[in-house]
Amino acid sequence: MGLHDTVSAERLHIGFFGMRNAGKSSLVNAVTGQALSVVSDVKGTTTDPVKKAMELLPLGPVVILDTPGIDDEGDLGAMRVEKARQALVKTDIAVLVADGAVGLSGEDKKLIRLFDQKKIPHIVAFNKADLVHDRVTLGKNEIYVSALTGEGVEALKEMLGEFGKPLQSPKLLVRDLLSAGDLVVLVTPIDESAPKGRLILPQQMVLRDVLDAHATAIVCQDTELAQTLENLGQKPRMVITDSQVFGKVAKNTPADIPLTSFSILMARYKGDLKPLVQGFAALNHLQNGDKILISEGCTHHRQCKDIGTVKIPGWIEAFSGVKPDYRFTSGGEYPEDLSEYHVIVHCGGCMLNEAEMKRRMESAKVQGIPIVNYGIAIAGMHGILRRSLELFPDVLALLDTH
Repeated sequence: MGLHDTVSAERLHIGFFGMRNAGKSSLVNAVTGQALSVVSDVKGTTTDPVKKAMELLPLGPVVILDTPGIDDEGDLGAMRVEKARQALVKTDIAVLVADGAVGLSGEDKKLIRLFDQKKIPHIVAFNKADLVHDRVTLGKNEIYVSALTGEGVEALKEMLGEFGKPLQSPKLLVRDLLSAGDLVVLVTPIDESAPKGRLILPQQMVLRDVLDAHATAIVCQDTELAQTLENLGQKPRMVITDSQVFGKVAKNTPADIPLTSFSILMARYKGDLKPLVQGFAALNHLQNGDKILISEGCTHHRQCKDIGTVKIPGWIEAFSGVKPDYRFTSGGEYPEDLSEYHVIVHCGGCMLNEAEMKRRMESAKVQGIPIVNYGIAIAGMHGILRRSLELFPDVLALLDTH
């Protein structure tokens, strides 16, 4: 995919971290060949993470994150440091920029431990190499660079390319379930909550993946599904629906046609479907006042707000017969401490990169809090979870063991 075709969530995120005045921003500018970040001799010029989507060879489409100094001071400095730490959540590859003339500081070493703890592959770039006369032998993930002279910059890009290769393996959306010539029906309701003039991202991505499989996609609204299936003259390979009309679509789709949702496919694509399916069981054991976190990865269109804050709470209460206590988050907002929640109900994560979605799931796992995805929760609450997982036998087997 080219630069203009790749949304931010589908790009590798490369974060530059380190002490104030180690030359992070200068190195970012040297690596990208663009003046992305303001550069100054004054410590702490970068006050908020600078985020830029661009093409970086040999990696291709990436997002570059230039973060505030991890040693910033004062109340405002503490907020900047927290912003830098938050950038770690979405970082695929970290570059620790250290002053080559000084070596690794205590804060640098803390960062390295944090990278290891969060399983973030990292490179240590010893900047200001032009001032280092007595160089030592470096480790395999360390390199001398100079943002001033350009020394080591190309080599750093090559290292980033090597680090990025394992992260760029093809991910599974739907094409592995299809053969050339298959017919797929996509159900995309167009109502007051749909964005004007376009389809939402999961619908676009699934449509593209169907075409890449050399299969044929028929797109209709839920109100036209029964007529569409009747007009086809042949049985489609599967029906894929928007989760919010799951119940209605299930009634209009014959039982011998596999049925799943865009949200379930996105959950499989972004992370691991199995723990999300296991997490649904928590909705069977709700009591009045139990706290539920409903978390959206996006902030930008009414559909998210409508389904997250209105429809899902309504379905949960109809399903459970109790009145839980809800908290709603959106975009990059996601609490570190999840211990107060009985269950987390999360969107499909189309606007989050894979690293951020997986770290949210890992955080829930470590803290022992069940997490379920919108599509799975809605299918389960409508009594069609088993049917919605027929395409994934290994996941379906989990329902027989719980």
